[in-house]
Order: sequence, then structure tokens, then C-alpha cells
Amino acid sequence: MTTSTPTRRTTRAVTLSLTLAGALALAACGGGSDPMASETSSSAAGSASASSSGSGGGGPVVVGSADFSESELLAEIYAGALKAKGVNASTKLGIGSREIYLKALEDGSITLVPEYTGALALYYDDGFTGTDPDTVYDAALSMAQSKGLTLLKRSAAEDNDSLVVTKETASKNSLTNLSSLKGKADKLTLAAPPEFKTRPQGVPGLEKTYEASFKSFRPLKGQALVQALKNGQVDVANIFSTDPSIAANGFVTLEDDKKLFGSQNVVPLVKQGALNAEGEAALDAVSKALTTDKLSALLKQVDVDKKDPSAVAKSFLGEAGLG
Repeated sequence: MTTSTPTRRTTRAVTLSLTLAGALALAACGGGSDPMASETSSSAAGSASASSSGSGGGGPVVVGSADFSESELLAEIYAGALKAKGVNASTKLGIGSREIYLKALEDGSITLVPEYTGALALYYDDGFTGTDPDTVYDAALSMAQSKGLTLLKRSAAEDNDSLVVTKETASKNSLTNLSSLKGKADKLTLAAPPEFKTRPQGVPGLEKTYEASFKSFRPLKGQALVQALKNGQVDVANIFSTDPSIAANGFVTLEDDKKLFGSQNVVPLVKQGALNAEGEAALDAVSKALTTDKLSALLKQVDVDKKDPSAVAKSFLGEAGLG
């Protein structure tokens, strides 16, 4: 999903040939990231699925994360909320790409991880075309359950993939939305995390949906991605929509006018049966408290103000009455 998932947005140069043990040994890396009502029928479905799958649990919980700052921050928030309810929770941050941390979930190396509904649905079904938040959630839930996983309630917070340009590039090329890239992308260089080159919502999706084929692709992530755009080394960058670097640098976000990136609500993805009811309730309360604006503000504290993610998480939980 922020610098993206965000999309959601994101930052993971680990290949599938890596062993899980090797991936879990990776150090957490920094860098920025990659339908508001949570009391929807889909949220109720999430609660029901959690109750049926998580009535046991109660043992130690390991909260994993992908290797970008928003995921790591959310993992700290989830772990802190669980600890506040007496759950023996720890974190394993910076695991790597979705391909890697899903394996960790499925084999029980970690218990749960922050996810994004649309990205998860598309990972399991590259032909998935839903964009409505409830439809996307329900599809992702069904797909996760088939793998021995489940989703808890989704939050109103959404972090989606986005393509951004500088004001100068937008003005020079008359760029306002992704459709406006048609006939112009072949003169522009796109920078994004490595996996964006092959994922359905990445380069292939841009070519299919918007007929936008870029001159070249540079695999970059985190602050290297932001700096490359800022310094004119690339023309277009895939950055998560909640990334504070967009506002800080005055970047222009190109509207996803054909909804290629879909819906990307933040949601806990959990190993079935690994959490007890109290643990699930703690995470549902976190989802209820999170909004897109709140998440973006929290991420600014981490990425711009350089505050420790665990301290930012603790402050958020305290203010929300969840600490």
C-alpha cells in the first residue's frame, strides 16, 4: 500500500527465492510509505470471522510488518494495544515483501501483520477488479480464510498507491490524472519499489488501464525514491498516499481516475485461532480509532520529525484511550 499500498503502497527488494529464515533475519529499514464508516456490514463480517476463528489463542503473539515505516508503525500500535490488554506481544519488524510475510503468517512464524484490503485481494487473485470498500474487504477476507488466515475489522484509514510528480513536471506535461499520462509516459522515467514493476496494479496495470508505457523504470524505495523525484533524477514516483513527503515537497498527486489502485483500507491480517477474543477486541478498537488523516499525521512524526515509532504508537494509544 505509503511510499508505497498503500497502497499501499512500497519498498521490498527481497526476492521469492530467499528462504523465510533469511527474510526474518533482515533488519528493519526506514523510509516512508507505500469509505469512512467502520461499522459496516463488512466490518460486522470481519468481527464474525474473528470470533469464529479466534476463540482460542491466548499465547504469545508476534506482530510482524513489511519493510516500510508505515507498516512498522502500525505493527507497534497493534503490539502496544495488545500489551495494554495483558497479551504477551512482541514485534518482528521489516520482514520484507508481501510474498515473504504471508509465508511467515501461514507457517506461524508471526501471528499477525498490518495489511491493506485491496492489495491483499489482488495478491491472491490478480484478476480481481473490485473497488468498493465492502466488496474488497469481503473478497480479501474470503481469500485469506482459504489460506488459514483471517481479517479483523477494517479501519477507515486508507493508504493507497499513488503516482506523484513535481509541480514543474505536472505543468510542463499537463498532467492532472493518470489518464493524462497516455502519449506522454514514453518520455518519462518512473521510480517505484522493485515489485511495482510486475504487480498487476503496478506497471502492467498502468499499461493496460491507462495505456501508459514509461521510457524507463528505476527500482527505488523510501527516502531514495523521494529524493530522486525531488532532484529531478526521475519524473514520476510511486509513493503511498499517506506519505508526508508529498505535502512536505509540494508534489502533485495524479488522480487515479479509473480506480486502478482500488480500495486500500488498513486491516489486521491474523493467523486463524491465534488470538483470543480480548486480543481481537483490542485490535478492533485500534481500527475504529484510525483515520487516514490520523495515520498520515502519525507517519509524519516518524518520517519527518524522526521520532521513534514505538513512542509515536504509545502516544497515539494513550490519546485514544487504548494504552
